[in-house]
Amino acid sequence: MNRTQVRSFHAAAELGGFTAAAKILSISQPTITTQVRSLEAEYGVELFVRNGRRVQLTPVGEELYEITKRIMLHETEARQFLQAHAGNLAGHLRLAAVGPFHATDVLVALKTQFPDIQVSVLLGNSQLTLQRLLDFDADVAMIAHFEDDPRVEMVPFSHHRVVVFVYEGHPWFGKKSVTLSRLEGENFILREKGSTTRLAFEQALERTGVTINSVVEIGSREAVWKAVEQGLGVGVVADFEFVPHPRLATVEISDVEIRTNYHIAFLKERRDARLIQTLVRIAQTIGNTDLS
Repeated sequence: MNRTQVRSFHAAAELGGFTAAAKILSISQPTITTQVRSLEAEYGVELFVRNGRRVQLTPVGEELYEITKRIMLHETEARQFLQAHAGNLAGHLRLAAVGPFHATDVLVALKTQFPDIQVSVLLGNSQLTLQRLLDFDADVAMIAHFEDDPRVEMVPFSHHRVVVFVYEGHPWFGKKSVTLSRLEGENFILREKGSTTRLAFEQALERTGVTINSVVEIGSREAVWKAVEQGLGVGVVADFEFVPHPRLATVEISDVEIRTNYHIAFLKERRDARLIQTLVRIAQTIGNTDLS
């Protein structure tokens, strides 16, 4: 097995076809096909099932793809290491985050200091964000709720209060706060399961025995806001995520503090990667939690 074979296999697996792999590697499609077939013949395995121009990984191919992900990441980190020592920190940082607010602040600071770094961002709830990190689809994750995982290192980033928000015309519109018991029987628009804000909110309700009426569950922050604006119910949000709106207003919960705690996460095996170290260092200057 040589590097060319591995490179051809990985590109085809990542892009789902030999033609796309050839284009990204700037070589001919027959060359990709030959490299993959020679790898299969050398070890007597089948890595792809061919279906026209598309290919699908076999179980053996899927396991090999997980290994080649690591190989390609280590190659990238080696290149970034040398670039950093040459005074030119560059590369491609893939960030997964539970929302755009923290991510944007950190990325602006990162790009200001290191304009040659390319950044891509994937947004999703905490469960999806963590899975992207474990699947090597992201280098760093900005995440809230998590369960301990021996593969992942977490450092505190910030913490925020959870508040409810209501539409114009709701009896609480204009109020500064209500007690948690006032939420009893209230109609609520909630994010999907896996949302950290929803989890923190529901845990507080369970501890106090308060029951709400979940009328709609929506897997989009923007859609929740729209539903609340239309008067379908009350929403829940971390205080820093609320964007002022003439027809919406936040209401604090006066007798119970509900918090979400945000962390920066990365795989322990990649803790020494220069881009990851750089992002964590910059985040230390932005978050409201001491990361030292």
